[in-house]
Amino acid sequence: MTQHGPWKIHLSKIAYSDPWISVQRDEVTRPDGQIGSYATIDLKSGVCVVAVDRSHDKWSLHLTSEFHYAVGRVTIEGVSGGIEPNETPLDCAKRELREELGLQATKWTYLGRCDPFTASVRSTVDMFMAEDLCSGEVSPDGTEQIELVTMELKEALDAIRESKITHAPTCLAILRIALDFAPRQATF
Repeated sequence: MTQHGPWKIHLSKIAYSDPWISVQRDEVTRPDGQIGSYATIDLKSGVCVVAVDRSHDKWSLHLTSEFHYAVGRVTIEGVSGGIEPNETPLDCAKRELREELGLQATKWTYLGRCDPFTASVRSTVDMFMAEDLCSGEVSPDGTEQIELVTMELKEALDAIRESKITHAPTCLAILRIALDFAPRQATF
């Protein structure tokens, strides 16, 4: 038996696993003393990048628009992707920005880490702001049909307010940029 916070884990089994996801089912004693089971999901940790162009005192954000299978709709979000084995979060961020939008950046700012789904999913997302951009070739993988969306910071904040941008790491990264780097551009 393993103590896990106020929970006790009696048995753990992997119920499903593939290269992207693993589902674990634990037989547990809950904090209230009842016996039960609890399922958790392990996802590959990832990154979220908001590319920023600061021209003429304007903050233009370069985001993606893409159909996402799980939610069944097109979403607007930062460049996102999974960290490969032996790859640092920053190296992953650089690779994903190049692959998805064909952009390279010479200035990178770490915006922090978030846990998008703390109740049942183990996966962290490291967030970055990319600046001093130059264009190159896009090379998305076979599952991606990505379009570039460029919007001013205020427009992005309004899109978050109106639930037009719902990807949690993207929302957090944009809010962090607005609060810590561009407070004059942000109106709350």
